[in-house]
Amino acid sequence: MADKQDLDFTYTTIDNIFRLSIGETGDYSGAKYDGDFSMSLEEAQKAKHKFIADSLNITKGSKVLDMACGWGPFITYCIKERDATVMGLTLSEGQAKACQKNGMNVIVKDCRTVKPEDFGTFDAISCIGGLEHFCSVEQWKAGKQEQVYSDFFQTLYNLLPKGGRFYMQTMTFGKNMIDFKDIDINAEKGSAAHVLALMIEEFPGSWLPYGPEMVIRNAAPHFKLISQSSGRLDYIETIGQWRKKFRKFSLKKYWLYASLLPRYITTKDFRHQVEVFKISPNRVCFEKEIMEHYRLVFEKI
Repeated sequence: MADKQDLDFTYTTIDNIFRLSIGETGDYSGAKYDGDFSMSLEEAQKAKHKFIADSLNITKGSKVLDMACGWGPFITYCIKERDATVMGLTLSEGQAKACQKNGMNVIVKDCRTVKPEDFGTFDAISCIGGLEHFCSVEQWKAGKQEQVYSDFFQTLYNLLPKGGRFYMQTMTFGKNMIDFKDIDINAEKGSAAHVLALMIEEFPGSWLPYGPEMVIRNAAPHFKLISQSSGRLDYIETIGQWRKKFRKFSLKKYWLYASLLPRYITTKDFRHQVEVFKISPNRVCFEKEIMEHYRLVFEKI
């Protein structure tokens, strides 16, 4: 799994730039347009939050755990719109501090290790984008990917009551995924081999599941699937909207960009990470159907 250092490399580095571009509790995961691309990014993100809360039966007083909570957008929605009690977990120090500053109950902790004796049990659990970081390339190569997911669903089983629901939103590899041996950072720019290499640089320690089927079969026998839907086209639109916001001028934001130049010059890995802002490899992967994106709702049996 991506460890705290890996996720700090990805998320804490861009914490201030992200919040200046997207907002204090901005959402760094695919929105929900459902084909209506006339919606603003903020409207589509709120539509996603409503869909998740409805799917999880979150109402006043519900006790909710938001795993891999990011900057807390779903936490904010559940508190303001549903009057729920919500706790968030993240491995990013930058995200945790931003959430705490904004009054949220968020701590730095690996969500895979949570036990009932830590915080009790929950009525509902969400994990929006977290699964993408649960399995490393090394674990996949060692044949441990399925066990990683099976162990995670055991953790969820222990935290939920019978009939309790879990929402997962995750990228997966799609029908046009290439062989691992063909992935090459020096391949032609924009090619599948190149953009996948950039994805590995952007998200160190992370490897995706091979389709939703891999996730669903490892949820059994503890959980049944309630609903499944693709968000690939929605994510393509979301990324386009993010790029506009990241490029919108702000003196403070562009000063932060400039402050990263020494690291850009001296650190090869960081240069590759920054390159994702120019090419957007995840968007290319979605467009080429190298990657897919799914919303999955499970219920404890």
